Amino acid sequence: MTDLLPHARSVEPELPPDWAAQVRALAERRNAVILAHNYQVPEVQDVADHVGDSLALSRVAAASDADVIVFCGVHFMAETAKILAPTKKVLIPDLDAGCSLAASIDVSDVVAWKRDHPGGVVVAYVNTSAAVKAEVDVCCTSSNAADVVRSIAADKEIFFLPDQFLGAHVSRVTGRDMDVWAGECHVHAEISPSALRETLAANPDADLLVHPECGCTTTALYLTSTGDLPADRTRVLSTGGMVEYAKATTASRVLVATETGILHQLRQLAGDTEFVPVSGRAVCPYMKMITPAKLLRTLRDDVFEVDVAPEIAERARASVERMIAIGNPSRGGE
Repeated sequence: MTDLLPHARSVEPELPPDWAAQVRALAERRNAVILAHNYQVPEVQDVADHVGDSLALSRVAAASDADVIVFCGVHFMAETAKILAPTKKVLIPDLDAGCSLAASIDVSDVVAWKRDHPGGVVVAYVNTSAAVKAEVDVCCTSSNAADVVRSIAADKEIFFLPDQFLGAHVSRVTGRDMDVWAGECHVHAEISPSALRETLAANPDADLLVHPECGCTTTALYLTSTGDLPADRTRVLSTGGMVEYAKATTASRVLVATETGILHQLRQLAGDTEFVPVSGRAVCPYMKMITPAKLLRTLRDDVFEVDVAPEIAERARASVERMIAIGNPSRGGE
């Protein structure tokens, strides 16, 4: 019989008026660092010690002298933090905060490809589980994926996983023919070419930022190649790349094709610029499972711990460290 009751970890606790002050006091008392992904709700971003993409935050975690890492993001991100900081306690406010992209591929899929393509190279986007990372040759971010692929010998077969839109983009810019897994982030996939065209028609003079996981990426690049969209106002960027763009932009209006949570940070960085989502429906329900009340509960009750088996963590760490050695992931992760 299917359990229809919500897990205790997903039930929304009560939120006291002084929750933010309590969070900061508890973090100081426990020597905890609070990390929040760019897609988190504004209140969580504002109370965190660091806001950024998953890889940048994991690297912060690894370098931190904190005893406890509270990762406000989805599960694979907390796993990556644990992989890079194995001696630290890693907590996530809701264990049910998953990822449709990471869930689109299983370890058995990777093992099967490797069996059928001996000598091939498997490249995994960081948006994957620790178990998958342990089976691949090298990980990548959306900002260094092309550099990772270029580093692989031309005579090697490549299996790129799990995002089909990022894979297609990397194949296009590198000229490499790859086996690309047909996975997708359901939020980014729904930012469609029609939504992009409609938003562009309503904002003809705006800059455009497109995340490479989006279903509209190919359309944006096609419109750029035909001259229908000015190349100097169109950028395909990771979330970290969008943050760097916001720090320097003088544009009056910018269209943003990614999860809407990043708008909060972009608006803080460029107060004179209007940032408009290409799709207001691009909201990740898993990211939004992390709430202020659950963050407070995590620090107060020491829940929920994320662990990775040592043998898996060791192999996964090798694929992540190979990624860090290639290109410049500091420009932005997923």
